Amino acid sequence: MTDGIVELDITGMTCASCANRIERKLGKLPGVTATVNYATEKAQVQVAADGPADPAALIAAVESAGYGATVPAPPADTTADRDTEVDPAAALRRRLVVSAVLAVPVVVLSMVPVLQFPNWQWLALTLAAPVAVWGALPFHRAAWVNARHGAATMDTLVSVGVLAAFGWSLYALFFGDAGATGMHMTFSWIATDPEATDLYLEVAAAVTVFILAGRYMEARAKQQSGAALRALLELGAKDATVLRDGVEQRVPASTLVVGDVVVVRPGERIPSDGLVQDGSSAVDRSMVTGESVPVEVGPGDRVTGATINVGGRLVVAITRVGADTELARMGRLVEDAQTGKADVQRLADRVSGVFVPIVIALAVLAFVGWIVLGGSVTAAFTAAVATLIIACPCALGLATPTALLVGTGRGSQLGILIGGPQVLEQTRGVDTIVLDKTGTVTTGEMTLRAVVAADGVPDEDAVLRLAAAVEHGSEHPVARAVLRAAEARHLDVPTAEQFESTAGAGVQAVVGGDVVLVGGTRWLTSSWAIPVPDAVTAAITAAETDGGTAVVVARNGSVQGVVVVGDTVKPEAADAVARFVALGLHPVLLTGDNEGAARAVAAQVGIDEVHARATPASKLDTVRRLQAEGRSVAMVGDGVNDAAALAAADLGIAMGAGTDAAIAASDITVVSGRLTVVADAIRLSRSTLGIIKGNLFWAFAYNVAAIPLAMAGLLNPVLAGAAMAFSSVFVVTNSLRLRRFAPRP
Repeated sequence: MTDGIVELDITGMTCASCANRIERKLGKLPGVTATVNYATEKAQVQVAADGPADPAALIAAVESAGYGATVPAPPADTTADRDTEVDPAAALRRRLVVSAVLAVPVVVLSMVPVLQFPNWQWLALTLAAPVAVWGALPFHRAAWVNARHGAATMDTLVSVGVLAAFGWSLYALFFGDAGATGMHMTFSWIATDPEATDLYLEVAAAVTVFILAGRYMEARAKQQSGAALRALLELGAKDATVLRDGVEQRVPASTLVVGDVVVVRPGERIPSDGLVQDGSSAVDRSMVTGESVPVEVGPGDRVTGATINVGGRLVVAITRVGADTELARMGRLVEDAQTGKADVQRLADRVSGVFVPIVIALAVLAFVGWIVLGGSVTAAFTAAVATLIIACPCALGLATPTALLVGTGRGSQLGILIGGPQVLEQTRGVDTIVLDKTGTVTTGEMTLRAVVAADGVPDEDAVLRLAAAVEHGSEHPVARAVLRAAEARHLDVPTAEQFESTAGAGVQAVVGGDVVLVGGTRWLTSSWAIPVPDAVTAAITAAETDGGTAVVVARNGSVQGVVVVGDTVKPEAADAVARFVALGLHPVLLTGDNEGAARAVAAQVGIDEVHARATPASKLDTVRRLQAEGRSVAMVGDGVNDAAALAAADLGIAMGAGTDAAIAASDITVVSGRLTVVADAIRLSRSTLGIIKGNLFWAFAYNVAAIPLAMAGLLNPVLAGAAMAFSSVFVVTNSLRLRRFAPRP
């Protein structure tokens, strides 16, 4: 097979060590590189041409490691069975509730001597046994599966710790003095007292409950962190009104095909991507782009599936369906981002891969050390059990994926698509932001700026009327600007005949029996030998200096005047540039326009460094030259001519209204196309990276500080179990803070 990506759904993972082990197992196959995400329970497998051609080989490799794997089913109607979906945390919740009800009396009896009636320990055993065996069964089962494959994971630590505490208690009850009537025990947070009790039933029960509670809260938090992506994928319309042979039919949206014509009434969602054929309306695109202001659309305008028609009736021709739609593409981008790993997380994975064997060795060392140094067997056992239980590689494994789930999900709600964890690391070092002009800083839509009539011409409307008559046959941006201006002024535009266009120069036609030319000065003088008056030449020079584009209008060899059009700077562009500067970024304007137009736009938005008359090749050269100067460059663009520069930049940001080539070459896509959202995208990326680093710091710091305390006998195993559960929950809840990220107004 050719190089490709295979995605697998993984079952049976219980901690980060499991994910690391599956990665290593898949990586042993020839031509295979895998990334396994514990939080999303997915594996993204890259298979080279010399790799296995059948996904069954990949599934077999995962199963040989003791886990399950399946190829995800093709996407279907995600809402069809929403009401019958099973809560994946429900079984864990039942196990937790039953275990907690049984464990609380055991802990209370063990910790409060005044409540210890004669033979209380046998009641404690009766209550603790189901917790240590059935309640902790998921840990025992996973530990056994891993042991059969010669591996040890987080579950190994929990299972060994619980079984050791429970087994020691059974020995003390049946073969020691702990079963005697009238036996009392006291509770201590530390284990340095040689007279400490021989019973550890409360440890076996409480640790199981704490770990189950941590797993349950972790599962719930993971569901919440992926809620944004699920909400995005569920935005699509359920039904559509198809127009067939003039008759409207209501059909499931999933049955639409390219070429279908649908009717969208006010308040309905547009069922799929398409082009408006008839009608005009305002469309609310906030669910896809994050922009709250509806956009006016009419015949010929492109509309996106899942957006809401808030105005009039629209007739839309479907152009993309299913996996090809904009919504599906956004979902894939977000999901791909969430399955990746940052370099800092790969370091954590390597640590967690060897962590469990090291912890087991440390537990043995703690037990032997206490005995050698003259400590009691009870204190040595307590220190060993606490060491097993306190160590938690789960927090390390959750540090990156949970933050990515929340950060990229929140980004999708705001119309910001982040390409992956590597993108987050790239935003940290960016110090220069290069902005393409047309379509990025400006709207990319020409508008009329001025009309200058030559001497002897009645007024500027006469000039504009002639220009509009000739330009009626052209699709050039200048022609569209002229026609819109004539329509806005309600001019009576005459009909033109014998239209001809000279590419890159001008157009000509016969209007009312007169030959009318509209084009550049060089074309008129060189091709038609028409002299341009000095006054008109001065107007052209002034227009180009101010950033405009001037076209001359001539009739029967005589210049009638000049029409000046120009691109419009986006209203938010100056504010966006100010935000870039506040983020520590140096803005650079890069455009293929002339120097005058580029400087004029740069002055309006507050940019000092300008590179004009840039070709696609020179845009790439400019980015590379800036990088050679030691700068870390972010490139923002929207056109095909920006694709190479976007790909070469340290961080490529594509405007969502741009071309597919630009979007494919970028690291971040701003769906709305608003420049201020680019600043929000950088802020969100940096915030997500900051959360990841904070998670990893506390996960490492927790283990570095806690394990020596446990080995020294300064932690009761019950406290160790609670602390271990809290560490994982802390990492997940810390990541959930990203849900509150808000764009600046």
